[in-house]
Amino acid sequence: MSDYQEYPDVVQEVRGAMNPGRLKLQSNGVIFKNSKTGKVDHFESSDVQKVQWLKRSRGYCLKLIMQNGNIHRYDGFKDTEYDKLATFVSKNYNTSLEKVDLSTKGWNWGLAKFEGNSLNFLVDNVCAFEIPLNNVSHSVAAKNEVTIEFHQNDDAAVSLTELRFHIPSDNTDKDPVQEFYNNVIQKADIIQATGDAITIFNEVQCLTPRGRYDIKMYPTFLQLHGKTFDYKIPYTTVLRLFLLPHKDGRQIFFVVSLDPPIKQGQTRYHFLILLFSKDDEITMELGLSEDDLQKKYEGKLEKEMSGPEYEVVSRIFKSVTNRKITVPGSFKGNSGTPAISCSYRAATGLLYPLERGFIFVHKPPVHIRFDEISTVNFARSAGSTRSFDFDVETKTGTVYTFSSIEKDEYGKLFDFVSGKKLRVKNIGGKGGMSSYAEDMMDSDEDDNHDAYMVRMKAEGKEREEEEDMNFDSDDSSDVSFNPGSLTGSEVAEEYDSNPPSTDSSYSIGDYSGGSGSESDSGSDAEERQKRREKDKEKRKSKSAKTVHEGPRKPRKKKKDVDPDKPKRPATAYFLWFMESRENIKKENPELSITELSKKAGAMWKELNEETKGEYEKKAEEAKKEYQLAMEEYKKKLKDEGKEVGGGDSSASKKRSPKKSVTDSRAGAGSDYKSKEFISSSEDTSEDDDKPLKKKAKDKNEDEEDETSDEEAELPDDEEILSTPPSSGKEDSESETGSGEGSESE
Repeated sequence: MSDYQEYPDVVQEVRGAMNPGRLKLQSNGVIFKNSKTGKVDHFESSDVQKVQWLKRSRGYCLKLIMQNGNIHRYDGFKDTEYDKLATFVSKNYNTSLEKVDLSTKGWNWGLAKFEGNSLNFLVDNVCAFEIPLNNVSHSVAAKNEVTIEFHQNDDAAVSLTELRFHIPSDNTDKDPVQEFYNNVIQKADIIQATGDAITIFNEVQCLTPRGRYDIKMYPTFLQLHGKTFDYKIPYTTVLRLFLLPHKDGRQIFFVVSLDPPIKQGQTRYHFLILLFSKDDEITMELGLSEDDLQKKYEGKLEKEMSGPEYEVVSRIFKSVTNRKITVPGSFKGNSGTPAISCSYRAATGLLYPLERGFIFVHKPPVHIRFDEISTVNFARSAGSTRSFDFDVETKTGTVYTFSSIEKDEYGKLFDFVSGKKLRVKNIGGKGGMSSYAEDMMDSDEDDNHDAYMVRMKAEGKEREEEEDMNFDSDDSSDVSFNPGSLTGSEVAEEYDSNPPSTDSSYSIGDYSGGSGSESDSGSDAEERQKRREKDKEKRKSKSAKTVHEGPRKPRKKKKDVDPDKPKRPATAYFLWFMESRENIKKENPELSITELSKKAGAMWKELNEETKGEYEKKAEEAKKEYQLAMEEYKKKLKDEGKEVGGGDSSASKKRSPKKSVTDSRAGAGSDYKSKEFISSSEDTSEDDDKPLKKKAKDKNEDEEDETSDEEAELPDDEEILSTPPSSGKEDSESETGSGEGSESE
């Protein structure tokens, strides 16, 4: 059994809103950290009186009842966690984990029982619901009725505003209504200015809320009394205290963080900001007895206090609120102060990097803890090159942008966030911080290193490279159909440096302006130049292919094949290839299908005549069997009165290659175009057509020599299976060579 139990996904009810947090049960105490506010509640194990286990709408609830009457509830536990918690509580907290059943009858009459700081409503001696009395803001007693009003929470989706209890009279001397009312008021969070104030600070300058206020310090709350508004702030709502020196060295900010905030109409003030001068001195006498000073405040306060005003105020606030005061740590900006001048939204202010977070004062005040930060980002300022922006993104997706920071502050701020191990968004994804540190060493001024300027140059270089790559890729899809337009047709712009001559080919993507060429150096420029030349070669080959081949022909639809028709016999080459294919693949596993077929064609040519003769005999025998089968098939069709189809004419066989070349040259797809139409075309000359005609003629002659009359009767789409390779050149140029024939096989 471990000495602690940790539960990271529990919630705590705070004035009607469920705040997530992390609960840690230790052998000597209980710790709960609110994920929203960062507030930490700590209780000693000796202060725990009872621990109860209740079934709630959000799973199960762990209820801790303390010796002083305070009750703390944590929801979100699972039923399976009961045994582990029961063992831990009984071992470390000198009590047992008690299961408490809740009434589900739904009755609205029962018995009111006050326990600690809560009101339990019992139905048949079983708890139906309970009311935390520290959420009560006001109560009114009538003849037989008591009305309870509650504090409102802006974060709660639904809020209970008022609850009324009807209390019938009895025959006893005590008034049950007044007794009920007194029990509510005793535990309710109702601020009443009773008794004398501890001290009063007159005419204190407040930045938020703006104005001059008299600050009256009472034992449980403080009151801001101004000419127009009055605010009462319980000490329990104070989260943190900050004492921040101004950048001018003559003033001090004293910041009080509040949750829930103080309200004025629709305005919420989450921070109380007081401004003091360093030179102002004050002497005052506290309205406390010597016993209270020693027992209640443990000697932290004195009967008579004197010194700088900001120091006296901060000491009193620290003692009465029991909160620590946060001051700037080791960070020093370029000016030697712990503050950085910047703007947030439309107002200027000061950003303070602290040991556990950032705080911006003063309008609007912002406090960001490190544990809620996801990433930070250094960005180029939109208004000026002499400043930059600092973005802070939280884990909830909120982004705070502090702009107009002087570039001299960049190095200090970057070193600070690196030391706090915050993830830098625009550094971590581009090779890490080490590569960036090396880039910073390229500054022209070694004595006065400008880290920001180096960073901006690096970003500019990366942006130019991306633009060059995008421009080249976009330009490659817009190549003109006429190849002559690619050479000498582009005119250099006036702002281009080193414009090309008219006899050299180039693309728009090759130029990024003079500034881009100056920022390039070393291997980066050479690598980018090689990439550009490679892209130009691809465009040239693509445009040449488009000119000579024309648009792609649509595929022919396959004709219906009679299943009874005899299959054509394989040639001698394919009989050999089918036997040797697996061996060739094993010996050359790295070859693709096309390369494998070319390899097989070369090996077939190198075979001796004796081996070729054996396969030619097999092919001849298969051919004779095919001819006999075809004669029987034709006779059968003739008896049935059907026509014999499938491309019977040898003339059509000889015409098909020529027709294919002509259609491809004219770019007409399946429509036939005559020689006169081709000659009169604007994009094709008579001289251009001659080599294509000669190539088609030579190709037809080769096929006539190596193909029998019976083979010429075969359909065009199966021609490649019966044509053995003739020469290496034709294998690579002809569409009916052995390489693609093997791929079809």
